[in-house]
Amino acid sequence: MNLQNRLSIVQYQGDPLSILIRLLRPKTTLWARIDAHGRWAVSFRQYNDLLFCWVESGECALLRPGAYPLPLRQHDFAFVRTSTPFTLASDPCAEPVDSEVIIAATGLSRMDVGDGGVGKPAVIRGGRFVFDTANEALLLDMLPQVIKLNADEPRSLGHLTALLTMNEEESRSQNLGSQFFVGRLMELILLEALRRVALDMDQRQTGLLAGLADPKVALAVTSIHQDPSRPWSVSLLARRCGLSRSGFAHRFSSIMDIGVIEYLQQWRMALAKDALRSSASTIGEIALQVGFQSSSAFSTAFSRIVGCSPKQFRDGGAL
Repeated sequence: MNLQNRLSIVQYQGDPLSILIRLLRPKTTLWARIDAHGRWAVSFRQYNDLLFCWVESGECALLRPGAYPLPLRQHDFAFVRTSTPFTLASDPCAEPVDSEVIIAATGLSRMDVGDGGVGKPAVIRGGRFVFDTANEALLLDMLPQVIKLNADEPRSLGHLTALLTMNEEESRSQNLGSQFFVGRLMELILLEALRRVALDMDQRQTGLLAGLADPKVALAVTSIHQDPSRPWSVSLLARRCGLSRSGFAHRFSSIMDIGVIEYLQQWRMALAKDALRSSASTIGEIALQVGFQSSSAFSTAFSRIVGCSPKQFRDGGAL
C-alpha cells in the first residue's frame, strides 16, 4: 500500500463521532442575531439544513407544524433540521415575519422584530451549518428534527457557551487566521453539542446519536468506522459485542433505525465519496480501502447506492 493510501486511512482513525465530524467538514454560512421586543414571531423556511439557535437572554417558543410548542429559555441551545419550516416566537398566536424577507430588506443578519409592547426583550443568536454535500445526508437523516440542550443542566452547556462566545468574537475581529480559526470552532461547537446529546439521549429516540449512547451498538459502530476495510459480518460484530447474532441484529436495527449491513455499506460509500473528491487515489485503491476486493464489485455497489459510477462522481456528475 502506497503512502497516499496509508494517509487516507489514518485520517479516519478515532472515535466514531469525531470521524463523522471530520468527514462532514462543517462550516457556517450565517451567524445571525434576533433582537426582539414585545410580541413577535420570526419564521424560517423549509430547506434541508441544520440550524442552531442559542437564547442569550429572554425566552421564546420554537413552533413546528404538528408539534407542541417547545419552550426555549435563557441560555438554552437547540439544533433544528429545516426539512420542515419552523418559527421562533414570543406568542404562538403572533403573526410571523419571514426571516429571509427581513435579511433581504436590510442586508444585515441582525433582525430587530416585535411590536415594542410589554414583555421581556429577547436576544437569540444562531446560524446554519453547511456540510460537505457528498455526505451531509449521513448525519441529517440520523438526527431528530429538534435537539434541545437545557441551560439548567450545566454539564451540557459550559463548553458550548464558551465556544459560541469565542466564535462571535473571532468572527467580528477578522484577525489573521480568523477564517481557519472560526472553521475549527464550528467543528468543536457541533462536536460538543452532539456528544452532549448522545450522553443524555432519550431511550425512545433512534439514529446514530442513540446508537452511540448504547454501549454495545457504539462498540459495533466504532469497529466499523475504525476498520471499514475488514470483512465485517453480523456474526463477527455480534461476537465482538458479546451478543447473540439475532440479539445484536435486533438491538442495532431498533436503535439505529437501519440494519447492520446497510449501515456498513452506507459508511463505506461515505468514505469512498470523500476519497473520490479529496484524494488522488485510484478507484481500485479506494475500493480496497473501503472493503472491496475488486474495482468491479466496488463500482457495482457504488452505482447501486449512490446512483452513479465512481468515475462519474469524481468528475462531478452527481452530488
